[in-house]
Amino acid sequence: MERRTFPPSLCPSASLSLRLSVPVSPPPSAESTAAIVVDQGLDVRTLGCQNKSMSSPEPAKPDEPAFTAEVVAPDTAHSAPSIVTARLLVLTAAIMWSTGGFFVKAPYFAGWPGPVLAFWRVAFACLVLLPLVRRPAWSWKLVPMTAAFTLMNYTYLSAMAKGSAANAIWLQSTAPVWVLIVGVLVFGEKATRRDLLLLLFCATGIGVILYYESRGASLEAGLWGLAAGVFYGGVVLGLRQLRAMDSTWLAAMNHLVTAIALAPIAMAPLVNSSSPTPFPSGMQWLLLAGFGILQMGLPYILFARGLRTIPGHEATAIGLLEPILVPVWVLLAWGDRPAWWTLAGGGLILIGLAVRYAVPRSKV
Repeated sequence: MERRTFPPSLCPSASLSLRLSVPVSPPPSAESTAAIVVDQGLDVRTLGCQNKSMSSPEPAKPDEPAFTAEVVAPDTAHSAPSIVTARLLVLTAAIMWSTGGFFVKAPYFAGWPGPVLAFWRVAFACLVLLPLVRRPAWSWKLVPMTAAFTLMNYTYLSAMAKGSAANAIWLQSTAPVWVLIVGVLVFGEKATRRDLLLLLFCATGIGVILYYESRGASLEAGLWGLAAGVFYGGVVLGLRQLRAMDSTWLAAMNHLVTAIALAPIAMAPLVNSSSPTPFPSGMQWLLLAGFGILQMGLPYILFARGLRTIPGHEATAIGLLEPILVPVWVLLAWGDRPAWWTLAGGGLILIGLAVRYAVPRSKV
């Protein structure tokens, strides 16, 4: 009888620390599992969660069961949370992610350029993510993914620093549209009715926002936000190609490479004392630490843990709370009220996302 050893992540519900050989059904391959994940419209933070240990087993011998495994049961500390707990974890993560505008629009950072804020956010997030890496691996496909993630952070925080937080988050949320377009035109994927509705609502919302922003508001900020959505889509496509790798490793690499790429901009004052680039001091250090750890690092951990129990489409639907709450916190904390066209355009984008990811398939 053949014996195989499963990692703890494949048997989260076990509670006994012993070894036993049992016949089990073969686990799905990383590709098939990830295909389901992507088809469910999973958030970019949830992609790449499969690992190579989930590859299909060799064919069984005629006189043996289809698959046998030597299971090393983990302790209860690593068991999957209950459904209620998992939903609360994902909900908490979405709320924490939604505080981005609160930090960027704080008076302490008035006049700060987006790339500098982006550097400090990912730098502090690395303090949380890097210690969690357990299965590092290399692939040339990491290069375009990390490049897209770096540009996404650069453009997104530039959009938020130069314009309204609502415009930035809602335009960045159009990433699924660009993924859909590339999937159809480049990879030959078929668009469903839900996909076409997503495209229609998002395109209309983008048009409303950019049209009115071009008439005296901040067209530059709108274009930065739209670019952030494009690069966000690039990150999703990159993660699709790397879905067999450990998700914590991919997240840590994205943040680390972004920090390295943006370091020359943020560290300019240390090299040249006359540099106009701001450098943190006093209360700014505390806010930047919260920006990176509370708004970026910890929510990822909570979200990933919640995904052990609830399906990707449900997590994505809960995650739609993030773009809704971003302008709410900014309004309550700093009095930054979105323009009516921002609310109208953002509402159309959110409707498109909700139709694609939150509404049951049988109803669309």
